[in-house]
Amino acid sequence: MNAAIHIVDDESAVREALIFLFDAHGLAAQGYASGVDFLAALAAEPLRGCVLLDVRMEPMSGLQVHDEMVRRGAQLPVLFLSGHGDIAMAVDALRKGAYDFIEKPFLDDSLVERVQHALAIDAARSQDNAKAAELQARLNSLSEREHEVLRRVAAGKLNKQIADELCIAVRTVEVHRARGLAKLGVRSAAEAAVLLQLRV
Repeated sequence: MNAAIHIVDDESAVREALIFLFDAHGLAAQGYASGVDFLAALAAEPLRGCVLLDVRMEPMSGLQVHDEMVRRGAQLPVLFLSGHGDIAMAVDALRKGAYDFIEKPFLDDSLVERVQHALAIDAARSQDNAKAAELQARLNSLSEREHEVLRRVAAGKLNKQIADELCIAVRTVEVHRARGLAKLGVRSAAEAAVLLQLRV
């Protein structure tokens, strides 16, 4: 899914005004009339972007929605919007991982700027996650024997030593070594050692 600003507010006029504001700046936005609606969307598919959460909502407050996001391990940056916020509420939200806490009324340009920062954070995190997943897929593609051989190659052992330890022929070690390095997309033992440290 493409990144978007997910606006969770039970006042339709507020949602529409924010969607109009972000659209004017070329930013995609999606509105939700309640925290329940947003959480249902979050459960249905992975969401990208950031979340603008109104604090005072029914049947779930913005703080309760954020707590549920934390429980689910959702990584979307969250910006709270509140006309009734206080310092204790803001501190609690930020302590639980919220990106920002913005009191109404706010300046449009300031809100857009803070949202753009949150979107940039999500984009960077998404890119990092994609790289990590791709690396893990390469590691998972190794057979058990290829992994055993590359572990020893990474430790600096010679093919003959590896063959003796695993009770296989030197030629077999060479084949597993070549196939393993190819699967990892590396050429040297040092590069393989770095990737093997990432295997879970």
